[in-house]
Amino acid sequence: MTVGVALAAPDAANQIDATVRLAEEAAAAGLRSAWFGQTFGADSPQLAALVGRAVPELQVGTSAIPVFGRHPLLVSSQAQTAQAATHGRYHLGLALGTKALTEAAFGIPYQRPIARLREFLVALRQLIETGSADFHGELLTATTPLPARVPGAEGGVPLLVAAMGPQALRASGELADGILPYLAGPRALAEHIVPAVTKAAEAAGRPAPRIVALVSGVVTDDADAVRETFAERLAFYERIPSYARVIELSGAERAADVAVIGDEKSVAAEVRRYRDAGATEVVFSGTEIAGAAERRRTWELLGQLAQ
Repeated sequence: MTVGVALAAPDAANQIDATVRLAEEAAAAGLRSAWFGQTFGADSPQLAALVGRAVPELQVGTSAIPVFGRHPLLVSSQAQTAQAATHGRYHLGLALGTKALTEAAFGIPYQRPIARLREFLVALRQLIETGSADFHGELLTATTPLPARVPGAEGGVPLLVAAMGPQALRASGELADGILPYLAGPRALAEHIVPAVTKAAEAAGRPAPRIVALVSGVVTDDADAVRETFAERLAFYERIPSYARVIELSGAERAADVAVIGDEKSVAAEVRRYRDAGATEVVFSGTEIAGAAERRRTWELLGQLAQ
């Protein structure tokens, strides 16, 4: 099982320079991967490509690009370019996004998200595996009157989905290489998420899916104060039905209750619980929430667990 971290430096004087420095520190701590979120700021595939070239010790990934407001041809171009830039160390995560953000930002209706995800994955896989597409779905069309191959990315790009609900898990098991569940504790993983996506992959004749569990967490001696800070940061997710459901399935009431917070011994034990629940990879996010010293302390532990 590999262990990685999500990197973010949106308040730095130069986000790209700061992120590369963080990635160098993560690699020095022994971490295996660095992941980058996608909102409306930095382009995450570009950021992953830049970091991957600067820090060749790390796998790099996007978690995750919403399928609404994007097109498979454009995402394929981004992903293949990042894959060529990193010589095969890039991993692409996709997401359904949310109704509120999709409609407010893009002015398009958030309709039939699972159908759109399925069509997006089919078209995108054609593009990244063959450099061409001839896809005509109900919601998307993707054809290539000109070649869409990026030399250097011939090995393809792993496709992961931030899936947690039953329909998204079924689609991901059938059409993707794995999933990126967030705020899903070990109980939700073991009892609901891993069995569902694995069953779908087996039925489709696909290999066992990767389970890249994204975990909010930090090593600290002041767990109560840090949990309350996480509670403020993560409260947004409690208003999104898919996240509210997975938080409940994890046996928690608040998103912060799923966060992994405590000393080295307790955090290491929780990482083992995620592994036992079926996670093939664990990625910690929010490690900067208690300051640089606690972040470094967290990365030192996670680097040890990654060995």
